[in-house]
Amino acid sequence: KAVKEGMLEKRSDGLLQLWKKKRCILTEEGLLLIPPKHPPPPQQQQQPAPPAEPAAKMKELHFSNMKTVDCVERKGKYVYFTVVMAEGKEIDFRCAQEQGWNAAITLQMVQYKNRQAILAVRS
Repeated sequence: KAVKEGMLEKRSDGLLQLWKKKRCILTEEGLLLIPPKHPPPPQQQQQPAPPAEPAAKMKELHFSNMKTVDCVERKGKYVYFTVVMAEGKEIDFRCAQEQGWNAAITLQMVQYKNRQAILAVRS
């Protein structure tokens, strides 16, 4: 289930490092990045969804692969932050300060890691 939905800007990996808008859905498991023109992921429905753009364009940053969320800086109307993945890959984002994406992602990641730790202790 979605904890938070909205637009985030992600810095591209290419040479130009352009900011690209992504529709984001924050869940209890991770962050889904969807190109803005892409249809939303199908909710548990019976009939198959019509084929759209390939799902390869949709990215999931799962909390099990996430190390930290670093708030880099607040500049103008934006807050810039970096999601650091377990393998060392860094993904840069920015959003309007009042949207609080960095705090929401951090909170969900901490809750996810806590749930995993409790499960590990119980087993």
